[in-house]
Amino acid sequence: MNKNVVIGNAWPYANSSLHLGHIAGLISGEILARYHRLNGDRVMFVSGSDCHGTPITERARKEGISPDEIASHYDNEFRELFGKLNFSYDLFSATKTDYHKEHVKTLFRKLYDNGYIYEKIEPQCFCEKCNKFLADREVVLTCPECGEETKGDQCDKCLHVPTAEELIGGNCIVCGSKTVEKDNKILYLKLPAFQKQIEEHTKEVNSGWRINARNETDKYLKQGLVERAVSRDLIWGVEIPVDGYNDKRMYVWIDAVLGYVTDTMKVCEDRGWNWEEFWKEGYDTQIYMCHGKDNIVFHSIILNALLLGQEDNYHLVDTIVSTEYLNYNDQKFSKSKKIGMTALEALEIYPVDSLRYHLVSNGPEKKDTNFTPDDFASTHNGELLNKFGNLVNRTLKFKNLDKIIATDIDAEIKERIESIYSEVGDLIEKLEFREATSRIMGLVEMANKYYDSREPWKQKKEDENGFNETMFTCSNIIANLSNLFEPIMPGTCAKIREYLDLDEPTWNPIFLGKDVELVNKNIEPLFERLKLD
Repeated sequence: MNKNVVIGNAWPYANSSLHLGHIAGLISGEILARYHRLNGDRVMFVSGSDCHGTPITERARKEGISPDEIASHYDNEFRELFGKLNFSYDLFSATKTDYHKEHVKTLFRKLYDNGYIYEKIEPQCFCEKCNKFLADREVVLTCPECGEETKGDQCDKCLHVPTAEELIGGNCIVCGSKTVEKDNKILYLKLPAFQKQIEEHTKEVNSGWRINARNETDKYLKQGLVERAVSRDLIWGVEIPVDGYNDKRMYVWIDAVLGYVTDTMKVCEDRGWNWEEFWKEGYDTQIYMCHGKDNIVFHSIILNALLLGQEDNYHLVDTIVSTEYLNYNDQKFSKSKKIGMTALEALEIYPVDSLRYHLVSNGPEKKDTNFTPDDFASTHNGELLNKFGNLVNRTLKFKNLDKIIATDIDAEIKERIESIYSEVGDLIEKLEFREATSRIMGLVEMANKYYDSREPWKQKKEDENGFNETMFTCSNIIANLSNLFEPIMPGTCAKIREYLDLDEPTWNPIFLGKDVELVNKNIEPLFERLKLD
């Protein structure tokens, strides 16, 4: 029986453009989604723009526009980007949509009614001139560690994170007035109440997680979970459905991670499906969460706590798919320092499937990796053009060849085709995407060696039957490569299926059952040589 598979890609924050490092983390979800669909599973691949919070509010204030304008600009940019990248989302939404806000308020209220969200009164930074409580980002102070001026969230020079007490007496970022201490009412999540259940669940499922996810989650669990504030003194965000909190909004982390559930609700509502089959116990369900290593705890602990707090038989997250960081020329991506490029800028100069392939085959799965234009050109020209593209081109565009004749397939090649699907599938399910890609490319190399050893340019003149077997065997390899590479290079694979008159892709071996007409087909090279200045 096929599974219900939820794949959640971390919601990018709608405050700046996404760079290649972001895509290196998010492409994991795209691979899993396409792979599980090929296996016949019912997939829910969801994400969206994280549109609320202090950084967007602060930027809007500086630019003299509304927070909605900032969020909408980047939300539109993200949608353009993922469209160009051929990401196969079932829904890419936004936390500022009415649908999300209404449904996440219902989930929040359930946590409150179940006693997992409660009120505390505690002192907080207050600006008397602006008549508002201040978030840490809204306070400027002299760092008590290094003496440099810094914002209250973190010192840029020494990375010290100021305490609540150290923020008092700083200056309001808006008006410059000295801050004072004033009691404020704040809603907190009783995160410690879920410690035991999350520990037990994590031990049960984390054997397949990458080491960074296991270590980071275990670190927080060993320290002991602590209560977390869920309300903020903002006017931009999801309203809190509790009396007396009309002037406050939800913290973005609670609103965004519940977006995986609200997105599923929306897709199922539109399709006439039952969303509970993806998120409740009693069904054959698997839930993946895909993101960079800085988002681990929000998905391995926070999201599971919010689900447990519903007391409504929710299925918890099974697999954390967390990447390390991708750097650019051995430096961290930085827009202000002009290091690296945005993903949209990359797509202006790099072919999309080549970029997808490179970010997978050289991805930061287990350690930080590095992107350079030279390395990318080497991948494109060396692996894709010279190996994969050359195999397809010299087979299907063989001089004066108008038809691939159906005949016998080389026995060794046939055996390899039949075995590689389970092999690569196991690697994908173990989150070994780099090795899975390498195994598929190994089949390309095997095909090229077979082609060279058969010398079809001679067979064409001397051994017509041998020539037909060579072309038919290579064409069958190419047909199966259109399945195997589908999660990584869907556009390229679609071209191959058109050339060989193939149906929709599947995760099963396929063998051509009849002659394939090549006459009048505009068979173009899959890849062009890339020259970089």
